[in-house]
Amino acid sequence: MRTVFSEHPSDRIEDLMSLHVVIGAGPVGTATARLLAARGDHVRVITRRGTGPKHPNIETVSADATDAAALLTHCVGATALYQCAQPAYHRWPQDFPPLHRAILTVAERSGAPLITVGNLYGYGEFDGPVSESHPLRPNSTKGRVRADLWSEQLEAHRTGRIRTAEVRGSDYLGPAATSAFTALVLPAVLAGKRALVPADPDAPHSWTATEDVARLLLAVADDETAWGRAWHVPTAPPLSIRALADLTASVAGTPPARVGRLPGALLWAAGFFNRDARELRELRYQFDRPFVLNSSAATSRFGHAPTTLEDSLLATLDGLPSGVPAHTAAKR
Repeated sequence: MRTVFSEHPSDRIEDLMSLHVVIGAGPVGTATARLLAARGDHVRVITRRGTGPKHPNIETVSADATDAAALLTHCVGATALYQCAQPAYHRWPQDFPPLHRAILTVAERSGAPLITVGNLYGYGEFDGPVSESHPLRPNSTKGRVRADLWSEQLEAHRTGRIRTAEVRGSDYLGPAATSAFTALVLPAVLAGKRALVPADPDAPHSWTATEDVARLLLAVADDETAWGRAWHVPTAPPLSIRALADLTASVAGTPPARVGRLPGALLWAAGFFNRDARELRELRYQFDRPFVLNSSAATSRFGHAPTTLEDSLLATLDGLPSGVPAHTAAKR
C-alpha cells in the first residue's frame, strides 16, 4: 500500500478542515474532489494507483477499495464518503458487488454518510421522463447489477447500519466523460467525418454534465434530510444525438455534422469481435426511443440550475487530450 501526498497545508491546518473521502478519480470523482477542495475541505482521493487531481487541499492515496480493512484506515474520521469508482465496464457483474460491499462495510464501521453515484440502468425501459419514483425494473445485465447494489445499500440505511443516498444522471458530458456520444460521435464531428450510431439519431435523449453530478453529491452529503433515497442530477432539456452533433459542430467551428444510423445487424455482428460493441447491444434500447430524465425534484430542493449543453460541450472539448481546437478557443 502506498500513500502519495500532494502539496497541502500543514497538519495543524488540516486538523481544522473537514475530511471528505472520494473513492475513484474518474470524471465525476475528479470534479467532486475539486469542488470540495475549492470550498476549503481536506479531500482524500483513493484510487488503486494513487492518482487524482492536483490541489493544495487534495491528498491522493493508493489502496484497493475492495479491501474493506485497508480502505477503512483511510476513512476514519471522515465527514462523508463519496463512491465514484466503478470497475471496467465489461466486468460489472463480477467486480461491482465486492467493491460495493467493501464500501458499505467501511461506511458502517466509520459512521460516515455514504453518497454514491448511480445511473438510470436500473429502471429498464420507461415511457416519458423518468423520475426517482419510477420502480426499478432492469431489463439488462448491467441494469440488474445497479438495481441490486442500490437495493442492498438502501436496506442497510433502513436498518440503521449506514446513512446513505444516491445521485443518478444520464449519459455524461464534461472533461474526460465517456459515453456513446463522446466515443462514437464527437471524434467524427471534430474530424469532419460522418458518424454512425447504433441508435435512432433523432430520439430525444438527456445528457448530464459531470460537474452537475459533483455539485449534487456535495449538496446531498451536506443535508442529512436528503439521505435515504435517490436523487436525479439537474440535467438540461433533452437533445437528440443528431441535434447534439449539430451543436457540437457549431461550438467547435467544424463543418456541419453528419450522422447516420448503424444497422442493428451490423452492431450484433460486431459484438462477436469487439468487446465495446458487445457491451452496447444490451443497452441499445436507451437510444432507440426517447430517454429523458426528470430532475425536477433536485432542482426544486437544492436550487441547482443544470449546465447548458453548450457549456457542457465546451467543457468536454477542454478536456480532450489535444486541448480545444484553435477556432473554438477563439470563439470563447
